[in-house]
Amino acid sequence: MKRLIPRFGTACLESRGDAFVTLARSIVGQQISVKAAQSVWNRFEALPRRMAPGHVLKLKVDDMRAAGLSARKVEYLVDLALHFDSGAIHVEQWHGMDDEAIIAELVAIRGIGRWTAEMFLMFHLMRPDVLPLDDVGLIKGISVNYFSGEPVSRVEAREVAEAWAPWRSVATWYMWRSLEPIPVAY
Repeated sequence: MKRLIPRFGTACLESRGDAFVTLARSIVGQQISVKAAQSVWNRFEALPRRMAPGHVLKLKVDDMRAAGLSARKVEYLVDLALHFDSGAIHVEQWHGMDDEAIIAELVAIRGIGRWTAEMFLMFHLMRPDVLPLDDVGLIKGISVNYFSGEPVSRVEAREVAEAWAPWRSVATWYMWRSLEPIPVAY
């Protein structure tokens, strides 16, 4: 870390948007390129009067599909909107909840897995000590920066990351930056 941090100046993790929009964007972007995700998001975002759960629930499925969303992503976005609209998740209480409790709420939403929930903790809630061991970039960054490019297991990655606590989110961001100089943001 000591040699990585100076390489990237003042760039840092940044939070953007509101919780619903952040999670909706993550669903739209699943398994497609960044460029394609932005294109689909732009078309989807133009459909409701405002990007909010209640407005998304009023959209027609055919209109959402015409914006470039798969049937499955439409289902996921509707489920996300239902969870927000019904109060099934506790957005106002998240600041006082631990990471695992928030992850448990988020993975109950169709289309959101642990990795997406961890990215949400890091990039939206700005939680400082998240270690996303399912992240390919983190594992590769540890491999390159700590093991001369040799493959590493999750156990080895966890051992390296122990030294980063309580700032594992920040260290993860630097691992990503060591591989890709453009800042990672979700």
